Amino acid sequence: MKITVCTPTFNEKENIRELYSKIKDIFKKLDYDYEHLVIDNNSNDGTIKILKEIASEDKNFKVIINSKNYGHIKSPFHGLLQSDSDATILMASDFQDPIELIPKYIKEWEKGSKIVLGKKNNSEENKLIFSLRSFFYKFLNSISESDLTINTTGSGIFDKKVIEKLKKINDPLPYFRGLITELGFDIAYIEFDQPQRILGKTKNNFFTLFDIAMLGIVKHSRKPLRFMVLVGFFASVICLFISVIYFIYKLIYWSTFALGVAPIVIGIFFISSIQITLLGLVGEYIGIILIHQRNMPLVEEKERINF
Repeated sequence: MKITVCTPTFNEKENIRELYSKIKDIFKKLDYDYEHLVIDNNSNDGTIKILKEIASEDKNFKVIINSKNYGHIKSPFHGLLQSDSDATILMASDFQDPIELIPKYIKEWEKGSKIVLGKKNNSEENKLIFSLRSFFYKFLNSISESDLTINTTGSGIFDKKVIEKLKKINDPLPYFRGLITELGFDIAYIEFDQPQRILGKTKNNFFTLFDIAMLGIVKHSRKPLRFMVLVGFFASVICLFISVIYFIYKLIYWSTFALGVAPIVIGIFFISSIQITLLGLVGEYIGIILIHQRNMPLVEEKERINF
């Protein structure tokens, strides 16, 4: 049987050789054929040169070089879809998904689990960031229409049947952690403590994390849309109530009642703030619809090596 290990990269020249060596060493101890597939987001730090050097020495080392940086959502998913092995393992290239998890993933997969995910018990990253991530996962799970995974990174092993199902899904911007829960397979978990990145710089920042958060919400929940309807309804009731009170007060004290500036300013800012917030959320949903309507490919490849 054959296993593909898929490790997406972008500017990982400090890690890629050691990553390749450690994965190779692990499979020397396992009774499986394997291939190491790297999908690179058009790195500009010398990573591509190293990838080509390794590929020239080892035909089991396959490389896909994207025509540009497609981000950390599209590229890993595209890499998974290129596998035709009996099982496919997805791992980060920065060692924050420990390589030692590979035998544990395989052992759990051998027991019959079609999907096995790594689940973080703890992390050596910033405690505030870890707490915010955990809170978001729980919040997303509470509003989602399906049970989503919590404290997972997407790292894990996926049976060939899972990959074949993913290949049939035409999603130009997939939220992978949510997508796999909707396939209907039972998911097993391997718990681990996430180490700190040692070499290289993290590619995640506030905007990339916010992008993932919004994608997860709009892809897997309609509750925000219903919430907007409720907010709009209650805001309109409040405004109608206030306007009726002022109207009655004006009729009673027609000559002496002065409306004043404060109620007007408060009313305008109150309604405007609600409208801006809700329009922004509607915009997120419309943006996703636009992306699907354009039907653009996940990734355009520039080069393939050892395929």
